Amino acid sequence: MREWIGPAGIMPSLYAEIEINAPQSVVWQALIRKENWLKWNTFLYDRNPKIPFVQGKKVYLSLKRLREETETEFEPRILLLQPEVCLRWVYAAPGFRSEHLFELQQIDRHRVKYLHQETWSGIMTPFFLSFLRKDEQQGLRRMARELKYYSEGD
Repeated sequence: MREWIGPAGIMPSLYAEIEINAPQSVVWQALIRKENWLKWNTFLYDRNPKIPFVQGKKVYLSLKRLREETETEFEPRILLLQPEVCLRWVYAAPGFRSEHLFELQQIDRHRVKYLHQETWSGIMTPFFLSFLRKDEQQGLRRMARELKYYSEGD
């Protein structure tokens, strides 16, 4: 699994990627069906599974950066939903913006590359980064591994 933490001085971001031995449609369904997240996803939680991902609409989520921490609730707006390829959302609060990108790149019929990137901006970002960066990176990596295991049927 590759990961990347953006250098200081530019927009801070985190990145994780992993190859998954499953068809792109299988991985996409695991990612997009929030009602099944409890079966595999210990990073993101859906507070209202009845609300599907719809471009331009909000969803009600929470996350656990570390397994032992309490959940942090947030309401991101879906910026882009391109079936079997890309999901992008943004969460904004005064002085802080967090954008997540989930992307699937087909390698062959039965293998995809999963990419997850989070980028932060806003004047309050420096105050949050000192405690968010390391824990958030662990969450991104954990989600990538869990998606891989679930999609591969392990």
